[in-house]
Amino acid sequence: MGASTTMTRAARRRAGLARPVWSKVPQVTAAFWAVKILTTGMGETTSDYLARTLGPLPAVGSAGLLLVAALVAQARTRRHVPAVYWAAVVMVSVFGTMAADVAHVALGVPYALSAAAFAAALALVFWLWHRTEGTLAVETVSGGRPEVFYWSAVLATFALGTAVGDLTAATLGWGYLASGLLFAALIAVPALGHRLLRMPSVLTFWWAYVLTRPLGACFADWAGVSRERGGLDLGTGPVSLVLAVVITAAVAWSTARARRAPRLPA
Repeated sequence: MGASTTMTRAARRRAGLARPVWSKVPQVTAAFWAVKILTTGMGETTSDYLARTLGPLPAVGSAGLLLVAALVAQARTRRHVPAVYWAAVVMVSVFGTMAADVAHVALGVPYALSAAAFAAALALVFWLWHRTEGTLAVETVSGGRPEVFYWSAVLATFALGTAVGDLTAATLGWGYLASGLLFAALIAVPALGHRLLRMPSVLTFWWAYVLTRPLGACFADWAGVSRERGGLDLGTGPVSLVLAVVITAAVAWSTARARRAPRLPA
């Protein structure tokens, strides 16, 4: 049994797989983190663009419907389908951004308070997930309750990251570029902790996952907002379009690569 397990793990490493073939979450590689950060930036600028174009309430309603459709499509898949998975992530990003912005703009909730509330919500999801399934490892997400917990956690991380990013950039007055550089430095901490201190991979994964949200959003805002707000004034619409094209190309490459990869038994 031990030799068989060792051979299976070695075969997985040679094949470039770090998860069971039945997992509905992509392999966590540098490409995964790159696309994840791009989706956070797109979610930020797309949310702002839709809110100004359609109005806050129609934008939230439209994003909510598209989010439900994307999650239903993801739930109906039996394995990881890159296009379906990343479409769901993009919609979670857009809707999660709107949730945090509506709490601040429409309800007047300070970003510090909303960040604390979203952090508590994320902690509750993690507690229920671990209590029910015994693990928070994304490799175990194959459908059913684990997938419900996974996407609940993803939505909470996007809302939390949005509130934290706006807290540093707007409330504390650090600006988008400085905030982006701050989160770029902070996201290296879990990577170094896992590599040098042997911190648990589940802990460092979710730690980094939360930080990708303000990291991508701050740089996207910096590119899109006006110079008066400390940005490059490229426009949220054009920035969203460029990010959509890059994400689409990355997902197409990932899909082609997945089709070429050998299938291994779970």
